[in-house]
Amino acid sequence: MTGRQAERRRGKKPQRIAAFLLCAAGLALPGLTLAAQSAQPLVERVVIDDTVQPVSAARLERGVARANADGAALVVIELNTPGGLLDSTREMVGAMLRSRIPVAVYIAPEGARGGSAGFFLLEAADVAAMAPGTNAGASHPVLEGGEPDATMKQKMENDAAAFLRSYVAKRGRNVEAAELAVRDSKAYSAQEALDAHLIDLIAENDAALVKALDGRTITRMDGSQQRLMLAGARIKTLEPTVRERVLGALENPNLALLLLAMGVLLIYLEFHIPGTIVPGATGTVMVLAALFALNMLPVRHTALLLLVAGVVLLALELKFTSHGLLALGGIVSLTVGLLTLVDAPVPELRVNPGVAIGVGVGLGGITVFLLRLAMRAKRRKALIGVAALVGATGVTMEAIRSEVDADGRCGRVMVEGEIWEATASEPLLAETAVRVTGTDGDRLRVSRA
Repeated sequence: MTGRQAERRRGKKPQRIAAFLLCAAGLALPGLTLAAQSAQPLVERVVIDDTVQPVSAARLERGVARANADGAALVVIELNTPGGLLDSTREMVGAMLRSRIPVAVYIAPEGARGGSAGFFLLEAADVAAMAPGTNAGASHPVLEGGEPDATMKQKMENDAAAFLRSYVAKRGRNVEAAELAVRDSKAYSAQEALDAHLIDLIAENDAALVKALDGRTITRMDGSQQRLMLAGARIKTLEPTVRERVLGALENPNLALLLLAMGVLLIYLEFHIPGTIVPGATGTVMVLAALFALNMLPVRHTALLLLVAGVVLLALELKFTSHGLLALGGIVSLTVGLLTLVDAPVPELRVNPGVAIGVGVGLGGITVFLLRLAMRAKRRKALIGVAALVGATGVTMEAIRSEVDADGRCGRVMVEGEIWEATASEPLLAETAVRVTGTDGDRLRVSRA
């Protein structure tokens, strides 16, 4: 080996070492990144911008369960709700109280509210926070079906107040101020809630909330103290599933009523035009979807009886001559039944009056129209052959005898532009107006009109 070759080899050696180090760094980089992410605190974020009902309760429970499974440092429930159902509220509160990791309920963004049931969720959290310009409270229980009597009202208030006290006191918050939201429908702005020791802090956004909670010590439901270590935490948002999106849309009672009405009409169409398949299949799916949605909502049973009574009255209109009174009663029963069908404590879960009136009047009118067509078709005589002329009027073209003569003739009549052989119960002169009363084979029986 010459001196020049040895020098060239020595020059390539540092290059090979550098290339090896770069490759090793490239292979180690993903592992280092994963290690850094695992060391970085994780905050799970669940957004509930809806009424409190079974779908939103399932989303909160799924978010809390996933946060516990992922070993998150904190789960933040970003809440904006007018309130909702008490049963769903209890399920959501139970999920938060059972969580192994801390739960923060954050009323946000600006302009949001934690009304009625939302206030129970806010106070149940390990950390209660609100954004500026938000409010919470007005949690007086509302009885489904109207205003309760004094005894029932007192029972409901005491039950709701005891439910709230069961965890507000353990959180170290103001029990008396919390009870005012139940007994007097007291509502609080963000600053008022902070001053009354109902919440722990006010934060402008999620990032500010996580930063403010870093290093803070909180008291869990079992009385233990836990310090939140959230420095440099990454926030991961729980996206709603397709199932939750579909069920969330079906939770709208107005949509459920429209699906029910359209489904019933399509099924009726399938019965009268058999073999088309598409209307029947589509209508069946619509009716099942509507029934599934109504099953998740508080349905009043007296309203169901009104709907049945409305259908019965519409059917009786075709049997008895009431000059439209039975049909009017049926439409009114349908409309009132639809108006009161869904009985919820918040307007967002009730049927819109305009939708109820439109569906009731429209469904009732269309039902009467279709039933009349069906009954008319059932009673209609045959449209072809000699039997179709029974009841028609005509005129004799010659004298009509009551018996057939030796040549097999008895006389002819003109009925609806056609000439027919005819017999009569009595002899008739030519140009006499007659009415067809029956048939004898291809020969008509007529009488004086």
